[in-house]
Amino acid sequence: MLAYDFSATLNNGEEQSLSAYQGKVLLIVNTASRCGNTPQYKGLQELYAKYRDRGFEVLAFPCNQFGHQEPGSDEEIKEFCELNYGVEFPIFSKIEVNGEGAHPLYKFLKSQKTGLLGDSIKWNFTKFLVDKQGNVVARYAPMTPPARIAGDIEKQLAK
Repeated sequence: MLAYDFSATLNNGEEQSLSAYQGKVLLIVNTASRCGNTPQYKGLQELYAKYRDRGFEVLAFPCNQFGHQEPGSDEEIKEFCELNYGVEFPIFSKIEVNGEGAHPLYKFLKSQKTGLLGDSIKWNFTKFLVDKQGNVVARYAPMTPPARIAGDIEKQLAK
């Protein structure tokens, strides 16, 4: 299995096959609008702006499982991200990342790279780096600033 084998619903309700991103380096992030880590949207957008022309995508998956910090509707989330952080990368519909209702993509990501809590996602803004072949190559803690991932992105883009 590869990350490209999954699909998810975009914020606008359209089903998106991740195979559309085949050949690109992906940073997949579970996000929230009312979290102490929410300002990371700015850093994620900076990474996206810097590397998108070289085949890089950020995929944001809002999640309300951690302290109910993403209570808004899909429309409210998208508006918040665009107005406050100038987000241009794809934002998907709100999902669950842990438990029985976890999205199949997140079940896969967690099985490939475990974290401090085993295969559970610890908090908002856990990040997974996926190479051009669709393999999960790294997992980053929620507190890891996006700028600290730039070197790893560049290495994957150079391959």
